[in-house]
Amino acid sequence: MNRLRALRLAPLPARSARLVAARSYATPVEFKQIPHDTQLGDYPQLPAESPQRRPAKGWWDIQDRRNFGETVHEQAEALSMWSPDVSTISRSNAAFQIGVAILGFVAFGLTVRAITPDRPAVPRSYPRDGLVEELGGLDENKAISDSEQSEE
Repeated sequence: MNRLRALRLAPLPARSARLVAARSYATPVEFKQIPHDTQLGDYPQLPAESPQRRPAKGWWDIQDRRNFGETVHEQAEALSMWSPDVSTISRSNAAFQIGVAILGFVAFGLTVRAITPDRPAVPRSYPRDGLVEELGGLDENKAISDSEQSEE
């Protein structure tokens, strides 16, 4: 019995709401004339529509989402599938997502830094400027001495 309740349709909207919806569907769309470009001559002026907004299936040319014999737009190279993607995300949403990603990286780095153990041993320190003479090194390659570190 509970399964049938889940399949039950929602009640119909009020008659006034249906009339408003029917009137909005029947309202003609306002036509906006595109200014005529004299350089095109008699070539048709098509609306600038990216093929990325078209459905993915049902085209003769699947890659470019075109049918055989379809008129090519004047700016086809700027509107093709190879042009930059059409953004469907608002700027505020994109900024929020970037902020979350940056916050995640920073949180990960701070977590790794917090759980990394200290060094188990003291770093080596050699007497006489890092044993330069004993190891056959040059005076130019010797390590900074403790006295020079304290001066800086």
